[in-house]
Amino acid sequence: MVPEIRPLAGRWVRPIGLGCMSLATAYGRTPSDAEALAVLDRALALGVDHLDTARAYGGGRAEALIGRALRGRREGVLLASKGGLSYDREGRRVVDGRPEALRAAVEASLRALATDHIDLYYLHRVDERVPVEESVGALARLVEAGAIGAIGLSEVSAATLRRASAVHPIAAVQNEYSPWTRNPEIALLAACRELGTALVAFAPLGRGALAAGLPEPARLDDFRGRIPRFQPPHRERNAELLARFAALAAEAGLTPAQLALRWVLSRDERVHAIPGTASAAHLEENLAALECSVTAEILAEVDALLAPEQVAGARYGPEQRANVDTEEFPVP
Repeated sequence: MVPEIRPLAGRWVRPIGLGCMSLATAYGRTPSDAEALAVLDRALALGVDHLDTARAYGGGRAEALIGRALRGRREGVLLASKGGLSYDREGRRVVDGRPEALRAAVEASLRALATDHIDLYYLHRVDERVPVEESVGALARLVEAGAIGAIGLSEVSAATLRRASAVHPIAAVQNEYSPWTRNPEIALLAACRELGTALVAFAPLGRGALAAGLPEPARLDDFRGRIPRFQPPHRERNAELLARFAALAAEAGLTPAQLALRWVLSRDERVHAIPGTASAAHLEENLAALECSVTAEILAEVDALLAPEQVAGARYGPEQRANVDTEEFPVP
């Protein structure tokens, strides 16, 4: 069974948290404030104690929604946010890891979140113009000042984690990890074990594909339309794999989302998952995975079915791949 709680940033929390990107941006229709707050209220009522957001999510909108939701109940939640990545008026990505930019980002996040400290703060992307040691050094000074409790990194390699850890302990690395994206297994998981760093898996449901299959290309009106594995010629191969994955979930008595989450959490006791959703029903389905069991045989079948050499197409397009430092398996 999945351990009931796992360590993260000096706290013990449930291993399934809530990723809050889809409450403000990214996937299809953006929910209204009332809809997003209803999901956050339901998450807190169900015992979710790890909320993950970022300054880049809706230009601070996700943080502001969380700040509203946490009024009067802040202390029971490990609150994580990220900085160093934003978007300009034309929607172009801007990565800025300069110390002064990170200080300003933390200050803006504190105001939006209506809190005096952020428990876990990630460098959202490594700025190739700024040594990661300088960015982490700036965050270390914010730890000393009490503005943030612990430092994390996002979308980084084992080598970058080691460089950063030489400056200050890194509590968590947040990288994409799911049954069909195994890159952390190349080197990062081993480095996390060595350094005592948690691995927080974002997109553990394959950006929805492992939960509901692949949408038709014409219906992809969000950034997944630029991800190769969602598009022809890769889409057909992956749709076949996902249909077989759904059959395995049915055999195990789980939904596909629950099987994906159980697989992720089974990889190592330092792994956490932060599936995102704007649906209370999907939230409840995801959290129910903590109460489910799955056999080693089914998990092994998932391993083989969605092994890196089986999944067609890259997880990012060229533009999205910029500023990502992770190790990558060869793409079939």
